[in-house]
Amino acid sequence: MKSFIPTNTPECRSWADAILASSQHTALIDAAKTFQHYQRGQILFREGDHAAGLYSISSGHFKVTKVGGDGKEQIIRLAKAGDIMGYRGLLAGNGHIANALALDEAEVCFIPKSVFFQLIEHNQGFTTSLMKLMANELAETEERMLHLAYKPVRERLAEALLLLLRTYQQPADGPPSFTISRDDLAALVGTVRETASRFMAELKAEGVLSTKGSSITILDIKRLIEISTLYD
Repeated sequence: MKSFIPTNTPECRSWADAILASSQHTALIDAAKTFQHYQRGQILFREGDHAAGLYSISSGHFKVTKVGGDGKEQIIRLAKAGDIMGYRGLLAGNGHIANALALDEAEVCFIPKSVFFQLIEHNQGFTTSLMKLMANELAETEERMLHLAYKPVRERLAEALLLLLRTYQQPADGPPSFTISRDDLAALVGTVRETASRFMAELKAEGVLSTKGSSITILDIKRLIEISTLYD
């Protein structure tokens, strides 16, 4: 169950420390923020919901999704510890533009809408950082949409697996691995589960990866990069 706890813990404070230079504004965040705990599958926000504030991820992972006209879910972004979410709905003023769900157990720092706009108005460093973040995310989204249009599924699958490697913290030694359901993997690639599973089986047969349930271990990162860039 999601919990709401007012807190000044280092986990909730780290995002503010990273982008704010003014102790005055850090104190403003500390006084208003709450610490929220999410279980796997819990909803952070839904498309169309009123945007009540800004979310800073302290731990865990979230998927940001849209549902197409055919009713199929498309994952448009993965978010991890250190990322912020919800600012587009705040700035647009017409609610959240996508859905966000926890992929695993997660902790989130929530900063109310009123504080967000005070920072926009009075903290130039915050505003500049936010603009850079928006520009980077727009560029990444445009690239993903372009690849969905012209890259075959096999190459998109390789790209998605590399994205998952970057999203999930990897061990210092041993092959990198992560856990994701086949439905979520298909939604990230932009295909159906059966097609994603067929190409996963091909990569497994080629020795690029191994699987055990929903856990995926990458055995040949170099080959995976080669596959992902065939059409670049």
